Amino acid sequence: MKPIKTIIMGAAGRDFHNFNVVYRHNDNYVVVAFTATQIPDIEGRNYPPELAGELYPDGIPIYDESELERLIQEHHVQEVVFSYSDISYDYVMHKAARVLALGAHFKLLGGAQTMIRSTKPVVSVCAVRTGCGKSQTTRKVAQVLKAAGKQVAAIRHPMPYGDLAKQGVQRFATLADLETHKCTIEEMEEYEPHINQGTIVFAGVDYEAIVREAEKEADVILWDGGNNDMPFYKPDLAIVVTDPHRPGHELAYYPGETNLMMADAVVINKVDTADPQGVETVRNNIKTVNPEAAIIACASPITVENSELIAGKKVLVVEDGPTLTHGEMKIGAGMVAAEKFNAAETVDPRPFLVGKLQETFAHYPKIGTLLPAMGYGDEQVKDLEETINNTACDVVIIGTPIDLRRITDIKHPSVRVTYDLEEISTPTVADVLQPLLK
Repeated sequence: MKPIKTIIMGAAGRDFHNFNVVYRHNDNYVVVAFTATQIPDIEGRNYPPELAGELYPDGIPIYDESELERLIQEHHVQEVVFSYSDISYDYVMHKAARVLALGAHFKLLGGAQTMIRSTKPVVSVCAVRTGCGKSQTTRKVAQVLKAAGKQVAAIRHPMPYGDLAKQGVQRFATLADLETHKCTIEEMEEYEPHINQGTIVFAGVDYEAIVREAEKEADVILWDGGNNDMPFYKPDLAIVVTDPHRPGHELAYYPGETNLMMADAVVINKVDTADPQGVETVRNNIKTVNPEAAIIACASPITVENSELIAGKKVLVVEDGPTLTHGEMKIGAGMVAAEKFNAAETVDPRPFLVGKLQETFAHYPKIGTLLPAMGYGDEQVKDLEETINNTACDVVIIGTPIDLRRITDIKHPSVRVTYDLEEISTPTVADVLQPLLK
């Protein structure tokens, strides 16, 4: 039989992983292309032969997803593998319709084929949507494990937006490593808080090779999931984070509901700022699809430096980029700080946008008056800095996981917002980890 011609639809993460574990050495298939979306400027590259393996001596081209139909027709593609996340069920099926209309199969891969087994215990922390508060949950898990005397290696869901051949396996132990690996803002936002906490972070492209390196240093592997994707490793304990600011999303997004169904423990985060009815809706939905899961109610209390600068002032609120874009959040830590400390007005950044940020708002028009900290490359970082400095405001509230002032020159007075996970009932994170520690 001739190999099945295949396209993998992705966003520079799950797509590469699915290829590596299912297709790289499988001569029953030939992957003719990847398509890319969600992340700016990741198309037009090549998945390099160093990572693609001996069946692909020239590597595999990466195209913008808008070219999907053309690619199916030109290459007589028989299967299209959907491989990205944090999208509504309607969205997934509209993509399926495009593929099926051209006669190809539309395929989703399951965990049995794609979750690698580690030789060490694995705790996974995933979410039902981007922006639920997974990062502070992951840091909490790391704190508990290290307090119990365990060496922890955090392996972060991929964000390989640079030279893929150089990003096969990456290790981050110091802030200097972020510069060495030329990390984007989005990467720094995920790696830096772990590093500041003393946790070594691994990331990259080849997650089989990555976990084998991490196993040399760790007693426990901590999977730090991203974009509400499923774990890349088979977890011994699966923790999933939900968000009552978006009640119902836990049952309506791919593959968030899958994560929810697989969870051993579910965090209902942000109960301190969410509507009580939203909290109750999420709790009931958890019990409907996964009645055996432990439920951990948590707050995400904020800490604001120089909070006295906010009262009565016109503020520009800068929040985590992906949380506002495909995460569709309308409120983040920065906005919570603006409301708590009585800002007079939230300034709309849209009249002041430059460059790539204009494209971001055109693609995600519902962002509103918040400014996403988009920084997937040097040009975007420059545009972000210029937009902030152009905006007519009194104070900039930085609600991002890293301090933007470290990598941009902000001319306005500014305050930084940080946040952590705080359990407000039992069981706690430590409680659900106890069986693993024993």
